[in-house]
Amino acid sequence: MRKFRHLAFFTLLLLTTGCLGTRHLKEGEKLLVKQQVSKTTKDIDTEDISQLYVQKTNRKVPLIPFAPYVGLYYYGLNRYDIAKYEAKKEEIQEKYNRKIARAEGKKKKVDKYERRKRRKTDKIDLNIQEGNTLMRWGEPLAVFDTSKTAATADRIEQYLQSKGYFQARVDTALRVSGRKVRVKFQVNQGPAYIIDTLMLETDDPVITSLMRANNEESLLVKGENYNQSKLTDERQRIDEMMKNNGYFSFSRQYVEFEVDTAYGEPQHVAIRTKINKPLNRDRHRQFRVDSVNFITNRNQGVIPMNTTTPEEYKNINYIFVKNRYNTKVLNRRIFIAQNELYNRSNTFRTQRQLANLDIFRFININYDSTGGKLVANIYTSPLKLYQLTSEIGMNVTQGFPGPFVNLSLKKRNVFGGLEIFEISGRIGYEGVLPATQVQDVYTSVEGGINASLTFPQFIMPVSAEVKERMGKVNPKTRLTVGYSYTDRPEYIRKNTNFAAVYTWQSEKNTFYQFTLTDASIIRSTLTDSFEELLDSLRTEGNNLINTFNPSFVSSMILSATWNKNSYGLNYVNSSFYRLFVESGGTTLNFVNTNFLERENLEFYQWIKANFDYRNNKPLNKNTTIAFRFNIGFAKSYGQNNDILPYEKYFFAGGSNGIRAWRPRRLGPGSFVRIDSTITNSEGLITPEVDYSFEQPGTILMEGSVEFRKNLIGFIDYAFFFDFGNIWNFKDTRDDAVFKLNRFYRQIAVGSGVGLRFDFSFLVLRLDAGIKVFDPARAPGKRFILSRGFYDAPFTRSASETVIFNIGIGYPF
Repeated sequence: MRKFRHLAFFTLLLLTTGCLGTRHLKEGEKLLVKQQVSKTTKDIDTEDISQLYVQKTNRKVPLIPFAPYVGLYYYGLNRYDIAKYEAKKEEIQEKYNRKIARAEGKKKKVDKYERRKRRKTDKIDLNIQEGNTLMRWGEPLAVFDTSKTAATADRIEQYLQSKGYFQARVDTALRVSGRKVRVKFQVNQGPAYIIDTLMLETDDPVITSLMRANNEESLLVKGENYNQSKLTDERQRIDEMMKNNGYFSFSRQYVEFEVDTAYGEPQHVAIRTKINKPLNRDRHRQFRVDSVNFITNRNQGVIPMNTTTPEEYKNINYIFVKNRYNTKVLNRRIFIAQNELYNRSNTFRTQRQLANLDIFRFININYDSTGGKLVANIYTSPLKLYQLTSEIGMNVTQGFPGPFVNLSLKKRNVFGGLEIFEISGRIGYEGVLPATQVQDVYTSVEGGINASLTFPQFIMPVSAEVKERMGKVNPKTRLTVGYSYTDRPEYIRKNTNFAAVYTWQSEKNTFYQFTLTDASIIRSTLTDSFEELLDSLRTEGNNLINTFNPSFVSSMILSATWNKNSYGLNYVNSSFYRLFVESGGTTLNFVNTNFLERENLEFYQWIKANFDYRNNKPLNKNTTIAFRFNIGFAKSYGQNNDILPYEKYFFAGGSNGIRAWRPRRLGPGSFVRIDSTITNSEGLITPEVDYSFEQPGTILMEGSVEFRKNLIGFIDYAFFFDFGNIWNFKDTRDDAVFKLNRFYRQIAVGSGVGLRFDFSFLVLRLDAGIKVFDPARAPGKRFILSRGFYDAPFTRSASETVIFNIGIGYPF
């Protein structure tokens, strides 16, 4: 009962925060409720300026007319007793001090008690310094402070001056209403100063020549507005250029800029770039690499004294302790060469490419310039040759979570050439909608075993010189063989697969994959009831039954993925592009297919392409807007001209697609299947849209916009807007066929809200999708935002209007 009283009081406090907020103000205090900046020119982002505010207004949640975070803070403050935390801290310290004293001489126990003591006291220190959990999640009232407002105006002026508006001035205008204050920062930018003259000052002719040779890469350009941040970036560029051209001891502190606004015409800037001399030397020294040593040793940074004689291969000394590796393969991943100028980029590239081998735990590259010579020492610590890993987790692909278990065994350096052999097994359970029903959820069992052999090079007939050059792109060849088993309510599906795959990456975040062959033999066993349903669908023009015939599926695939700025981190400006092209059954054009017919195996030929674009754009440190656009097609040809393998179709709907529709139930086009067996309370037939069957398509177009913002602690909320559909190239159902003059009228639209629980190791997602525009309904009744749930919230039709989704990770 006591818990309910607390909950009721807490809810009431939140609901009345908007009215009670000013009651926490002291005599003479006022509440800051709004800050804004007057209009600026296009090159000045007002959103960037808003990040300069010294004092922030209280946060609000959209659609809620009060500030709940204030209520949280004061609810926590009323229950905050710092003396209790200090007493608790003292009690913990005494407890563990006694344990540490009793364990004297037992280092492991002492270390364990020290760690526990530190962990628990750190947690209490957080409460002492920043308040209890509710206080940290919430925030106190934003009491208007004139000194902070003046400091903000100064910050904005400094920001504008750093952008080249040296005459900028910022005034403040206050609007007081009762005990509330609104602040407007009135910005007078003044004229922008233009870069008019660029000069270089250095006494070293080698550096002068180098700077001029790389002048086109300079970030300082005549005619552009002065921008202080570009000076910082230019200093970084010069530092990198010098270190990539032998200047091992160079640092950015040697680069100095002199900015002169009095030089030349008014409102023009002259910038002098100075490369200062090092202390006690008349010029900077260029280093060439004298020798390169590659050492494998678990003791990082130590060259073993008692070991086998070093092996030399192409001027690199290899010192192996215990495990020997193929020097030819290693050499292709090392880009530091004897007698060449020191190059920091090649050092990083070497470190990255060696790490990509999955053979070494650590790779540290140190340079020794003792005695005036530059010696490169590459220290590596090998990973274990055998690695057994297990994983237990939760899988969500169609909206209903289920557990899975993975077990894998990895053997490294199988043949001495840094190859990796891995065998893995997986079994998982998942709640899925049957392919022909929506009322019930069944358990799907998926299991499989796979074996793979990965080579750290392309297995193809090319010269050694070509393989040397390929070392820069992390080339790998992977051969895999596997067997998978799927047991769903309607069918059992068995798949035996073989694939040969080449992978490489031209840049740090640009990945390519070419599948030379991906061949599968698929056999399915259908339940009688499911087969009858598929037969009935065939009479309606849906040939889904053909995809369950015993079949041989083979294809060649090329995919390219561009991941800019680590896409997937929610509050980082990043983007993701993926292009996928597949040619199915291509090899069947050149071989006799009689053997497939003898085995009663269907075979397919098709072309498939898919383009997926995603973008995260942070609006501020707690708010992000994310976009996605996904388009694709799959076109069959040859003997089975109208049929694709089931896995090659596109589907729409579900927790990672258009969330207002159940998984795989949207489309195709405006085709609708009507259930005429539904009756109302009076016994009258009331036909309704039937979402009982999965709907495959050969054309996909979908997109999403999602607004994400932190709600409290580790919980974020989101508003989303999804749109799209699937269509077919050919179909006996005219409404399912893609036509240019009408497809835009068949695009489904859904919207909704969701919560994201970020546990650092995973993100649990809960979404509620609401149908806005349903192309399956009759023209004139497709806009259903005001229908269904709002008119009759507990009816069967309303349950299809609002769809709840559970997901792991972000939807895109």
